[in-house]
Amino acid sequence: MATIKDVAKKAGVALSTASYALNNSNKISEATRKKVEEAARALNYKKNGPASDLKRTKTNTIALILSDLSGPFYSELIQGVQDVAMSNGYDLIACNSIGGNDSTAVKFLREKRVDGAIILAHNISDTIALESAKNGFPIVVLDRELEGEFIFHVEVDNIQGAFSATEYLIQQGAEKLAFVSGPVNSFDNKRRLEGFEKALEEYNISKKNKWKLSGDFTREGGYRATNLLIAQQELPDGIFYANDEMAIGGMKAFEEKGITIPNDILIIGFDDINLTEFTNPPLTTIRQPKYDAGALATHLIFQVLHGEEIKHHYSLPTSLIERNSAKLT
Repeated sequence: MATIKDVAKKAGVALSTASYALNNSNKISEATRKKVEEAARALNYKKNGPASDLKRTKTNTIALILSDLSGPFYSELIQGVQDVAMSNGYDLIACNSIGGNDSTAVKFLREKRVDGAIILAHNISDTIALESAKNGFPIVVLDRELEGEFIFHVEVDNIQGAFSATEYLIQQGAEKLAFVSGPVNSFDNKRRLEGFEKALEEYNISKKNKWKLSGDFTREGGYRATNLLIAQQELPDGIFYANDEMAIGGMKAFEEKGITIPNDILIIGFDDINLTEFTNPPLTTIRQPKYDAGALATHLIFQVLHGEEIKHHYSLPTSLIERNSAKLT
């Protein structure tokens, strides 16, 4: 039995374009519709149940699904999504993923209450995302690798960013280095650990001169991990925290123990959230383009909705922001 993919191939159009044509969408030209319909007739194509998803009512709304709406990391990301959505005459619904696969956010996906979705929530399973991204319903995942016909992936270059952070500590004279991680199953964390290890290898840092401690991307997690490090009584020369929130928690732990930054220890974070300029001392960090990531993800949603064929993976660069927490001069 012929599939919609077969029809798209025979007609020489994108899969999304074939879906629009077979479901009488007004997003494509009449000439393209006729070409697809002719291909469908030639292949004796019959629509199945899921293919009728494109008959859903247009909502002019994009969903942004986040694991935490309150975190300082998210404000720029949300602004990027909102600006592009509004410029295209769309509304934005931002919702958290509390409850994971049983959350209200998942109901939006399954019931197609929006025209597309951007997901930055690791408790929304790959299965749910793949099941939802069918027949012209676009989903962009941030900082997760996932393959599917209507799944698109935007990430920052975590490996290079982490490499740059670690390299900077080494260039400032650090020879004993620690990595404070986020959740071990986090895509971001895995890539940042890879960049950290890559820098140690390139600069021939001995394994006995490195520490790895587990945090959870929160200030409390960074505070706890740093206190464990302090309790070992032999401090490293420099610490790379896998995000700024944990670095800020670590700074508090050092301050309470009378350990001064950067005189006694160098530290660097990742993200460049707004608070990093106001810590004491200001936090050296890796800036990731949060606004650009949100804007790009939303542009991709609209390109798919307009029937354009686009690539599935995009990577954005990071940059080092030098402040006083990681340099002695």
